[in-house]
Amino acid sequence: MDAFRRMAAMLAVVMFGWTAGPHPASADDGRLEPQAMLANWYYLMNELVRHTATYSPPVASRSFGYLGITAFEARVGGSDRLVSLVGQLNDFKSVPARLPGAAYDETIIIGAAMSDAVVYYFGNTGPTGQRAIKAAQRKWRQLAVDGVPEDVVERSEAFGKAMAAAIHQWSLEDGGAEILNMGFPENWELPKGDDKWVPTNPIRQQQLPLLPEWGTKRTFAIPSGETCPTPGNPAFSTQPDSQFYKEANEVYVAVNDTTPERTAIARFWSDDPMLSMTPPGHWVSIALQVTDKAKLSVDDTVDLLARIGIAMSDAFVGCWDAKFKYNLVRPITYIRKNIDPKWEPLLNTPPFPEYPSGHSTVSGAMDAVMTAFFGENYAFEDKTGSPDGRNPRHYTSFHEAAEEAGISRLYGGIHFHSAIVDGLDQGRCIGEFTNALKTRK
Repeated sequence: MDAFRRMAAMLAVVMFGWTAGPHPASADDGRLEPQAMLANWYYLMNELVRHTATYSPPVASRSFGYLGITAFEARVGGSDRLVSLVGQLNDFKSVPARLPGAAYDETIIIGAAMSDAVVYYFGNTGPTGQRAIKAAQRKWRQLAVDGVPEDVVERSEAFGKAMAAAIHQWSLEDGGAEILNMGFPENWELPKGDDKWVPTNPIRQQQLPLLPEWGTKRTFAIPSGETCPTPGNPAFSTQPDSQFYKEANEVYVAVNDTTPERTAIARFWSDDPMLSMTPPGHWVSIALQVTDKAKLSVDDTVDLLARIGIAMSDAFVGCWDAKFKYNLVRPITYIRKNIDPKWEPLLNTPPFPEYPSGHSTVSGAMDAVMTAFFGENYAFEDKTGSPDGRNPRHYTSFHEAAEEAGISRLYGGIHFHSAIVDGLDQGRCIGEFTNALKTRK
């Protein structure tokens, strides 16, 4: 199903009031539980990622970071278990408070917070996405407020909206709020040398790299993008007995001698911007599927979504910091120059330096966070690609899924082995900072 048909289907889902994706629990009176309202908005936002031109993986991860924190903080005041992240995240100093002793409705709060937040972070999505947002706001609000006293509705909506506005105001100070020219700089001096990245696509806009300064953006839980450094790629060489050449030849052989299984893995994790929900959205999809299967409470749901959003956003800042320190050449450039001038990778090569692998870094971070949340050897099925005709894949653990996501980039011909191994390690290091956050009393 192409992107337009997917969004049209999503618009129908919203207008007719069905939940998008799995069907989270409802209360006895038929109203959506707050975690169901949250899941509806997240499934819609994952579709919006496809239709928002600026939503490259780093940008998508940033939004999911703020969205998760918005939902979490909106819930904290109604829970006797959760602890605010104020003072724990970088420059996060305050949030609105509920009125003492006043009655609130948790579904309405979540709905109001997400209704405004989706506009803050997806305000430049396409026309079909705009229609889907407006339809969702009308339909899901009506489902939330029916039968609730008017004063509770007003108070709950005001609080949810105030929380979304406060988080958004904080987000404007991180250096990543404005994306010009879809993230490609108008001017940027490319490093010189045979080992350095050069454009791999004839598209004029992509003659300079995507978001070269993203590694300097404010992070959430790690002190800065430099916090979990990578060891660096093998020394560049064109000698056949060198480690660098051997890794390049490994990519060359893997693509030329691919198997149906390896091709399926590469395609399953491809997650191309504008054609998919991107790697951050893929991991959000996994989290939503697992959350539904485990029938998590609202407290557990907001905790998990906040943690994965924080970790994935920090992972891309850390990864981009390393990418533009090393500025390493891509396999397609090296292989065509030194092994086979007519070689073609299986997947399209992204327009930025090779080392480390972004897929690997974010997947390592998700492995760390979700394993800490659900435990070792937590088996699950990933149906993220099913609407696009890809078969579900089964994993015995989040570690196994992360490793497969990483190696998929070698099978696709766009990353060397070191970028995958070091990216996974970097992501797991970053994820541990998120695991250290205190969210429970």
